[in-house]
Amino acid sequence: MCAATPSSVPLSILSLGRESQRVALVGLGGVGKTQVALQLAFWTKENKADCSVFWVPALSEATFEQAYTDIASQLEIRRGDEQDVKECVRQYLSSEADGRWFLVVDNSDDVALVCGSSRTPEGLVRYLPQSQNGRIVFTTRSRDIAMRVAEETLKLEEFSLTEAKRLLGNLVTRKELIDDAASVTELLHELTCLPLAITQAAAYLERNEVSIAEYLRLLRNTEKDMADLLSEELPDRTRYEETKHAVVTTWMVSFDKIREQDLNAANLLSFMSQIEPIPQSLLPELESEVQTVSAIGTLCGYAFVSRRDEMLDMHSLVHLATRIWLRREGLETQTTETAMRHLAGGFPTDEYENRDTWRTYLPHALRILQRAGASDMEERYELHFWVGRCMQVEGRIKEAVRCFEECRRWWSGQFAETHPNRLASQHALAGAYVSDGQIKKAVALLEQVVAVQGKTLEEDHPSRLASQHELAGAYNSDGQIKKAVALLEQVMTVEERTLADDHPSRLASQHELAGAYVSDGQIKKAVALLEQVVAVQGKTLEEDHPDRLGSQHNLAIAYQADGQMPQAVKLLKHVVAVESRTLQEDDSDRLASLSALENALAVASQ
Repeated sequence: MCAATPSSVPLSILSLGRESQRVALVGLGGVGKTQVALQLAFWTKENKADCSVFWVPALSEATFEQAYTDIASQLEIRRGDEQDVKECVRQYLSSEADGRWFLVVDNSDDVALVCGSSRTPEGLVRYLPQSQNGRIVFTTRSRDIAMRVAEETLKLEEFSLTEAKRLLGNLVTRKELIDDAASVTELLHELTCLPLAITQAAAYLERNEVSIAEYLRLLRNTEKDMADLLSEELPDRTRYEETKHAVVTTWMVSFDKIREQDLNAANLLSFMSQIEPIPQSLLPELESEVQTVSAIGTLCGYAFVSRRDEMLDMHSLVHLATRIWLRREGLETQTTETAMRHLAGGFPTDEYENRDTWRTYLPHALRILQRAGASDMEERYELHFWVGRCMQVEGRIKEAVRCFEECRRWWSGQFAETHPNRLASQHALAGAYVSDGQIKKAVALLEQVVAVQGKTLEEDHPSRLASQHELAGAYNSDGQIKKAVALLEQVMTVEERTLADDHPSRLASQHELAGAYVSDGQIKKAVALLEQVVAVQGKTLEEDHPDRLGSQHNLAIAYQADGQMPQAVKLLKHVVAVESRTLQEDDSDRLASLSALENALAVASQ
């Protein structure tokens, strides 16, 4: 294992001609590993024009998958509905076709997540590419992880005293602070010349206009057992026997000072400790926007948080230290429950118009839902419900099923069989079962829901009609076509009497009935219904709305089944043209439309 300080890392580790393709930067949290990786990435981008640069945070499986999804989009990697994006990216970069690349896997600190455990033998490392054209640099606090994932390890050590003095001098604007050489040396020794600790100390000195002597006094009055608590959560439980815990003592001073001076900032810091680095739109609302800006400014001033566009990033070790601070103050459970309530109350519904918002929120919701020991409260399962709905729209069906099964388990234990939440969870789970191919389970569950609602709700109640609609779809998937047609015709009769022509539920039922008619061989009826749906949606939905495109696609298929080939080809060409402007090349809907058009053209040419 080689050693270097952050300012002396050799650029030679980027050489693709070397025998080692994987290098790990390992060191104490706050030593500057991520900053070194950033410097290497920027150097590569500026000096190696033919080398692609990718950045993947390994904070959690969700952030890792999101980064791989972004890489797949950037490289325009095509994949099928059921293909794992992580495996697709691995295969693509492992091939020689993609050229030279440089990949940073940042914050690789969880040994079970990265390397696997007895419960999950394979970790995220199995999705990393191997190629003579590529180089991977890991950043990790754990030497154990570094030795497992990399062929070459570079240990980042604290700055020398000279380097530390230079850093402090660059950070403070009140140059008189560093005139007292003895105090400066004493402070830097107390901070063990750790770059992040020096940066935070400088921010504290500047913001509060205190002297180095006053900062040293505060630092030495802080609890010394913080490091023992922190070591319980770190992958390498032995490393605190070899270090002076300086970054922990620095953070303790700052946490307490923030709470004294800016309670809003302390509350935001507590909230952020429960979730991933987050968009500002997800933060709890304060009394005014000015207070929010001020609170974020306080956290940025202490260097606990950094801005990146509309995102707020927090170092992973700050997450840990903040939660330990909350535990020391007896606030951990309260903070987790508050964050859960906020996320449950602010998580968007799964409508198409909300897709950008819930795609951004998903990793944060997953983080708090997966946290061990989180409170078993109703808001937890409300969040599970909406996360499941969005997962299903995203095509992550297995995860959606797990979310809905959790909802049903908890709500079934809390509420009577007629309670709306219990019925909603059963309805949602059945829909996910259909998508997952577990049709028999879906039918049984929906028959139970429909039976209960048949006794408790009026025949035109939206929930009752929605469950009948869903059951009919399950019947259709199960091959019980006559039952599906009969039930959907019953639903349509009620909705034609109670809903407007352009009501989404009525249009959805017409669409579903048309599909059942096609399955039943009643093609003329299917065509008539779908023409009606397409005409209404042409007036109410944008040209690229997925519901409108889906109806046009199915109408074209019905035209083809009815022998109306010119109409089928014309409509499919329109759908393909719109989707080519709005969807990724590997999108399942776009691929399905292209396939349908190719088929229609082949049939029409015969």
